[in-house]
This record gives sequence, C-alpha cells and structure tokens, in this order.
Amino acid sequence: MANAEHLALLKQGRETWNNWRIQNPEISPDLTGAYLVEADLREANLVLANLDRADLREANLDRADLTGAILSRADLTGATLRRADLIGANLERAFLCQANLRGADLTWVDLKWPDLTGADLTDALTDYPV
Repeated sequence: MANAEHLALLKQGRETWNNWRIQNPEISPDLTGAYLVEADLREANLVLANLDRADLREANLDRADLTGAILSRADLTGATLRRADLIGANLERAFLCQANLRGADLTWVDLKWPDLTGADLTDALTDYPV
C-alpha cells in the first residue's frame, strides 16, 4: 500500500513533488500499488521510488528520473517514457506493452520477464539485447 502522504504530494503536481524531493533526499518514496493512470509525471524525480505493482497505464513519464526505482509488476501499458532515466531500475515482470521508451536510458535495468509487446525502444540505451 502506498504511503498516503507521498501519494498526496505526487498528486499535487511535479513542482510540489520535486521540491519535496529536494528537501527530503534521504526518503525513498513508497508508491507501492499506487493508482496513477494517465498521471502527468513528466520530469518527476522518482529516484529510488517504490512503484511495485503501481498502475501507471498511459502515464506521461517523459524525462522522469526513475534511477533505481522499483517498478516490478507495475503496469506501464501505453505509458510514455521518452528520454526517461531508468538506470538500475527494477522492471521485473513489468507490463510495458505499447510503451514509448524512445531514448530512455535502460542501463543496468533488471529486465527479467517484462512484457515489451509493441514497445518502442528506438534509441534506448541498454546493456541488454532488445
């Protein structure tokens, strides 16, 4: 279950969220199982965030910083992650069907059994064969 305070801050918008992250760099946000369908998270600082089982269908995560984030079993179907930073993120069993990952950095990403059906990985950086 997501931390209610973290979820409320995120829903206040990118500026509020990123300011809170700057003031609280030691906190790893817990957004486990959060319902974020169609959320506008462009350029959001989600470093080390726990988004395990989060519903991020059709979310806009363009240029978001998801370094080290836990996205295992997250539903990112149709999400936009253009130029997102996913270095070291855990995408184990994540649903990335039809996701736009153009130019995303997937270096050192845990890609065990993700569903990448129809995903656009054009110009994505990765150390895995895709």
